[in-house]
Formats: sequence, C-alpha cells, structure tokens
Amino acid sequence: MDRFPVPTTHLTVADQFDGVRLDQFLAHLFPDISRMRFGRAIRARSVQLNGHCAKASARVSAGDQVVVTLSPDDREIVSPEPMPLDICYEDEDLAVINKAAGIVVHPGRGNWKGTLVAGLTYHFSQLSNAAGSARPGIVHRLDRDTSGVMIVAKNDAAHVNLAGQFEQRKVYKEYWALTSGVIDRDSDFVDVRLGPHPRQREKRAIRNRGNDGKASRSYYEVMERFVGHTLVKVVPHTGRTHQIRVHLASIGCPVLADKQYGGRSSLQLSDLSSAFDSNEVLMNRQCLHARVLRLAHPRSGKQMEWEAPIPDDFKNSLDVLRSIKKGHR
Repeated sequence: MDRFPVPTTHLTVADQFDGVRLDQFLAHLFPDISRMRFGRAIRARSVQLNGHCAKASARVSAGDQVVVTLSPDDREIVSPEPMPLDICYEDEDLAVINKAAGIVVHPGRGNWKGTLVAGLTYHFSQLSNAAGSARPGIVHRLDRDTSGVMIVAKNDAAHVNLAGQFEQRKVYKEYWALTSGVIDRDSDFVDVRLGPHPRQREKRAIRNRGNDGKASRSYYEVMERFVGHTLVKVVPHTGRTHQIRVHLASIGCPVLADKQYGGRSSLQLSDLSSAFDSNEVLMNRQCLHARVLRLAHPRSGKQMEWEAPIPDDFKNSLDVLRSIKKGHR
C-alpha cells in the first residue's frame, strides 16, 4: 500500500507488525505519508486503536483494529509548475505521457515540489479529482527513476473506469529492463508474495510465509543476452509496489543501476570492459522503462495501445553492450 486510499481508513494489524509502535505501523503501510503527519493525527485524536484513542508509542498486536482519519495536508495542495511533458496522445477523457526518469509522480514525504502532477496541473485545464487533491489525474504511477508510458484521467468518470481496469487486471503493461547478470531461462513466471521490508521502510521484500505479503506475479522473456547483462521484457500480472524490481532481484539479476535492490546506483563505461578507459556514466538510475500500455478507452470501449520509445541513456547502454558482444571492444 503506497498511498492513503480514503480520508477514513479501517485497518487490521497483520502478524508481521505485532509489537510495533502505532506510528511506525502506519508509516510502514503508507510510505508516501510522513511519520510526523501520522503523529499529528494521533495527537489530534484522529487515530483509534481498538475503539480508543492511543499514543504514538502504543504497541499494536496482531488482530488489532486501527481506524485513521486524515485531514487535508496543506503541503498536498498542488501548485502548478511549468514542466516539459512528452504527450503521446490526448483527447477529452485522457492523456498519455512518456514520463522522464527522475520525476516523482505526486507529492509525498520529502517531495512536495517538482512533481509530475504539478506539471500536469500547469499544462491541462481539467484533470480528475477521484484520487484526491494531491493526485489530480493520477490513475497509476511509476517509480521516480522509472521512465515510460503513463495514462492520466481528465475527468472523474474516465478515472473510475480506468482505475477499474487496473484493479481488475485488464490492462496490458510491458516493461523493458537491463539487468545485472545473465538470466539463464528464456522465459518464466515469478510468482511470490510481496510485503513491506521488515527493517527498511522504503523497500519491499518477498514475504511467502503466512499472510505477510500480497500475491504478485510477473512474466518475463529474455530479449537479448550480453556479457554480464540481459535485456528482458517483463509483463506484470499484478501491480505491487517495486514488483518488477524485486522479482528480477529474486532471480539473481536485479535491474541495472538499481541501488535499492542491486547495490549499485550507476553504470560507467569502465564497468563493462577493461578496454574502456573512461568513467563516463551510461546510467545513473535504474534501467527500467514502461514500454507499452494497452487498455479499453473509457468512453468508446475501443482497445488502444501506446508505446514509449526507449530513452537515450537506456539506448546508449544497449549500444555499448552490443558493441562488446560483437567483439568491437
């Protein structure tokens, strides 16, 4: 869970959070919302633990019932900001954009300015409000450093329809990734349960024991192998936070330059071959790109598909890997 779904939310404490502080429990479930904000809500008596107000330091137990009511946060009021947008398609109901890497989609903890929604609000005269004032038009999201195709709803009717397609898994999403390591199988499924990392709140982890995680499933297909790397197509069948990144890491081939799950935050020319006497950086973000998005238009019902071209940093890295593969280096 990566955003607060409605103003008042009812939660049941899972076994994995038994004995955790109340404010930490809430922060783990909603990493986009600061622990400080939950602390303010607790002090304002807007959080109930088993029907009673409690302190932030109260320890929750498995099976406890928590009810949270969050008032609007002034920092979540989006101020329009000029921003270059790569618009792939637009009509009266929706817009499709090719999101650049390095842009946070919506305001959240530590990211109140320069978000994609600030640019969308500046560019479009009308966006849906179905996801709240801090997320106008946002039906789904990509991680900050993931590039690629995203759909934006311009009105609430379109938003509800599109969100339903995502929820019912009727949307086809295809990602391309470069991995560190060579994937041995030509194609396969990764089918595991994902949940919050037990120690690092910004990460997700495989939680196959008990009911700690939620089902997650991705199909992958190797497109090209290189010396020490793989170009792979991934089609997620579910939409969990960091799903593709965790899945590829779980088979021993994390996304290239993914510091959280692969341990390295960049790729330099000299990393690829001793023949390169250069510290030129080819990738300084995770090499993951949302390539294709296909769904039914919310008004006409017609199947529509959009494809975002491979960005320059991804393409340049591929070109170098191919040159090494052909023995040019």
